[in-house]
Amino acid sequence: AVVSTQSTWEAVVSTQSTWEAVVSTQSTWEAVVSTQSTWGMKEGAMPLAVPDSVQKKQKRDAAISQQRQEAKEAAAAGRKAKRSQYLKRAEKYEKEYENAERTQVALRRQAKTDGNFYLEPQPKIALVVRIRGINRVSPKVRKILQLFRLRQIHNAVFVKLNAATLKMLKLVEPYVAYGYPNLKTVRELVYKRGFGKVKYGHKGLSSGNRIPLTDNEIIENELNSRGVENVICIEDVINQIYTCGPNFKEVTNFLWPFKLSSPRGGYRKKKRIHFNEGGTFGNHEDLINRFVRQMN
Repeated sequence: AVVSTQSTWEAVVSTQSTWEAVVSTQSTWEAVVSTQSTWGMKEGAMPLAVPDSVQKKQKRDAAISQQRQEAKEAAAAGRKAKRSQYLKRAEKYEKEYENAERTQVALRRQAKTDGNFYLEPQPKIALVVRIRGINRVSPKVRKILQLFRLRQIHNAVFVKLNAATLKMLKLVEPYVAYGYPNLKTVRELVYKRGFGKVKYGHKGLSSGNRIPLTDNEIIENELNSRGVENVICIEDVINQIYTCGPNFKEVTNFLWPFKLSSPRGGYRKKKRIHFNEGGTFGNHEDLINRFVRQMN
């Protein structure tokens, strides 16, 4: 029992020595830190303070960083809300197109049942494609092609049909092929060949640049700057063109003329022969959709 008590006492003494060594090590480390913090300072001098200009810069940088983060979160929330708005508009337009098509089918069937002929509604727009170059072009024809923005071969534009444009098309008929596009043709052209004319610059681009329609913000910002407020996405652009809406002029002026390729399989016979005679130039009516699909 005496030997056991002595061993316990020795263990207690050893533990106390270990604790004193730890305390001594900690005191030494604090002395080193204190010595390091006083390097380069004169004896009795106060510690160096952070300059006011540095403190102001740190506060300013922190405020700017917080503002940028808040703006980024707000922009992300706005884009999320707009995406749902774009989807709703696209669904609304699809229903309108389906209803219009069903109405036309019902009217045709009703006319057939009554033993009559159904008179199709007159087309409101035409798709005009330039198929000849600049050789031997009279001044009047050249001026009309410039007004149509058809300055290069295989350029295409949408034109509103009225008395003035029909007369102009008659004058330049040997140099263009035109017809009445359907919804599929309008959509394919805008999605695949659609480029916008940036008037006031966008994300580092200078004014007048030709940029692809890859972002709905481009459409919304540019058309808002032109006074058009209800066109905010590419489906709005397609709807305004196909239905010849009230903003048809602004939307078509915003779009760059479509640059098409040469038709796959070549032209019908020769370009200098009228479409009714087996050639290419002139009014294709509904068959312009097949012709443009070969060039898109």
